[in-house]
Amino acid sequence: MLEAMIMGKLVLCTLSVLGIIYLVPFVVYSLFTVLCNLKPPEGASAFRFLSSVFVIKVGTAVAFVWLLYLAREPLQGRWLLYAFIWWLAAVLGEAGQAIGPGYTWKEAIAGVISESIYFPLSAFLAVRWLAD
Repeated sequence: MLEAMIMGKLVLCTLSVLGIIYLVPFVVYSLFTVLCNLKPPEGASAFRFLSSVFVIKVGTAVAFVWLLYLAREPLQGRWLLYAFIWWLAAVLGEAGQAIGPGYTWKEAIAGVISESIYFPLSAFLAVRWLAD
């Protein structure tokens, strides 16, 4: 069983990463809306859309932090590699969505820019939070 102190670090780290990976795309997509005429998704209220994004980001933050914690020894000193692996998976996901219906390349590019910011930032922060 995880000690209370370690569990506290994991929870706080997860919340911090969640904040980063939720807010960075919000800013980037807002800029794209203004600068590139990116349209918000049709058919859902802003609250419903942002809520669904939040739930997805909670899952990502939990997986990101807990996997880093569990693999901290082999990944020691390789936080940028860890961020790159997550970034690559996310970029491929963006490309796949853009190829399919209902998602544009503008949205995919905004996603890639967001991920290029928040994965390295999250990895850097998480390594610092979880250092023994």
